[in-house]
Amino acid sequence: MTRRGFLAAIGAASACASLGAQEELPRDVIPGQHALKLAEGDRDGLYYIPQDYKPGVRAPLWVVLHGAGGTAQGTQYMFALADEFGVILIAPDSRDERTWDGVLRNWGPDVDYIAAAVGQISRLCRVDRARMTVAGFSDGASYSLSLGISYGDQFSRIISMSPGVMQPMAARGKPKIFISHGIGDEVMPIDETSRRFVPRLKSLGYDVTYREYEGTHRPSAPIVREAFQWALR
Repeated sequence: MTRRGFLAAIGAASACASLGAQEELPRDVIPGQHALKLAEGDRDGLYYIPQDYKPGVRAPLWVVLHGAGGTAQGTQYMFALADEFGVILIAPDSRDERTWDGVLRNWGPDVDYIAAAVGQISRLCRVDRARMTVAGFSDGASYSLSLGISYGDQFSRIISMSPGVMQPMAARGKPKIFISHGIGDEVMPIDETSRRFVPRLKSLGYDVTYREYEGTHRPSAPIVREAFQWALR
């Protein structure tokens, strides 16, 4: 895993955001869902441009992560909210079909792939770097929490919905964190996960917003909406 390469890709977002004239930006940005086209084969990913995207206006950029055994298609529940709130989404497929590298304690391939995706979309769109967020559900939540803490000097917000583990490779910056969890979750039992993570994070000085809800191991529509509102304040 190369932190230098990741930071170089994230830096492209800053360079793109600094463009002053709309005519300097690409004119072929089409709203809707598109393939990333960064990898050959079945595992690639997608990006989503909100319907009201304006090329000359900086937009928030979110990296959204699927659950174990899934693909980017599993993040489509966020598309309508991305339209409503004007958020550009990047949803990569994990390199290993089982789950994310950090969850497997093998940091590297997914970090590089996410960096490449951020760099690509930052060259295509005008990005508001101050509102870069990493979000996910289930194993995607575990990875968003771990990656976001590791690169907290780059991501200003972390959204972790029903995480199972928290194992960052480092701790940089102090991103704000939103954690949610269903009380009846049998896959990632709340007493063994979020109810332990939240006090630990607060003791380390992180600004944590925590929501428990009646439900099992699935995203809660009201909670997802609240997460968008929270991140974009």
